[in-house]
Amino acid sequence: MGVAMWEYQHSAETTAAPEVLWRHWSSIAEWPRWNAGIAAIEVDGPFAAGTEFTMTPPDGEPLRMRLTEVVPGTLFTDEMDAGDFVVRTVHRLEPGERGTTRVVYRTEITGPAADQVGPQLGPAITADFPDVVAALVRLAER
Repeated sequence: MGVAMWEYQHSAETTAAPEVLWRHWSSIAEWPRWNAGIAAIEVDGPFAAGTEFTMTPPDGEPLRMRLTEVVPGTLFTDEMDAGDFVVRTVHRLEPGERGTTRVVYRTEITGPAADQVGPQLGPAITADFPDVVAALVRLAER
């Protein structure tokens, strides 16, 4: 038996420089300005592994999240630990074709309940990734 897991990835290319994209990512308090899936956000520390933040979607309950990995200019990972499942999203910047930057969002849901929870929760969490990435890219290209 393998580990239960649900996964989804979306990426887009942009002419914006990685450091510009990173600046928007690392300002968690500013996320609601360009991410329509966030109504409010509270951060309990610097943009570094271990820092927790609370994200409230427009139509839902506040979600407690934690930054688990931060590699400046390259990637950050946040996690929501729900006990019998964990939602982990990796946000990564990679060199694209012809000097562009590729923005990658990848979500994995793991844990004993991932088989049940993943197919329902996963698409709900990731449905707006294309819109969110597009909004970030538009902002960064300005």
